Amino acid sequence: MAIEKIVLHYLVRHGDAKSELEDPAKPLTDQGREEVRRVARYVACIGVEVAEIRHSDRLRARQTAEILAEHLMPRLGIREAEGLAPGAEPNRVRADLEDADESLMLVGHLPHLSRLISTLVLGNSEVEIIRPGTGTMICLVKIERAFRLQWILTPDLAQA
Repeated sequence: MAIEKIVLHYLVRHGDAKSELEDPAKPLTDQGREEVRRVARYVACIGVEVAEIRHSDRLRARQTAEILAEHLMPRLGIREAEGLAPGAEPNRVRADLEDADESLMLVGHLPHLSRLISTLVLGNSEVEIIRPGTGTMICLVKIERAFRLQWILTPDLAQA
């Protein structure tokens, strides 16, 4: 009997960002940086390890990934990846997660993350099972090619 390989993947919504009126690049706010730091410190303390952190091409996602990397020190570092923009098709990233044999962390946006989680867990991107708030991390466990929701960590929970 073959042993199933279990891989954990982490999906993170970027931290709170400035409005487009404040700054068209929409960088993280001070509050956004702090909420991501809280989550990053917490998951580092509980032993979360990832091979790589991938983020969208948006500044707020890159800044979030950089803060997470400071605490998690991924072996392969961080990089911008296609398919993580707010309106991206979830199946593109799904294939990457299905093929990955090491833990990955993806930093992105709504509505993409909600659609991706629903696609991975239910096989249907039209049913939204979770809409993560800013700075929230979702852990999914991959067993073979199936995904299950393992846990959710919000910045408020990471503060406790």
